[in-house]
Amino acid sequence: QVQLVESGGGLVQAGGSLRLSCAASGRTFSSYAIGWFRQAPGNERELVASISRSGGSAYYARSVKDRFTISRDSAKNTVYLQMNSLKPEDTALYFCAASLGLYVDPKSAYWGQGTQVTVSS
Repeated sequence: QVQLVESGGGLVQAGGSLRLSCAASGRTFSSYAIGWFRQAPGNERELVASISRSGGSAYYARSVKDRFTISRDSAKNTVYLQMNSLKPEDTALYFCAASLGLYVDPKSAYWGQGTQVTVSS
């Protein structure tokens, strides 16, 4: 089992940057693929970015590609989401999720509590 705690959200103007952190407990952090999801009011939850267990491969949603970067620091048991050139449509509650294996499966993943990101125009 793994516990996840997100941080780094806040209010930022359009064009600004934020870095989200997802800190994981447990000694098997490297066994988990990690994903960042977001959900805005009235919208379905969507996968924003994910990173493999080794950190060697990453996936980005088309809406954030070239603006967001996901990375992981195994020594700190932490996954980061660097968000640049933020847009008002990036406003959402951001969650990290962890799944054993190659991919993040939302149905069986461990979830954090979320951190709010608000981008003003």
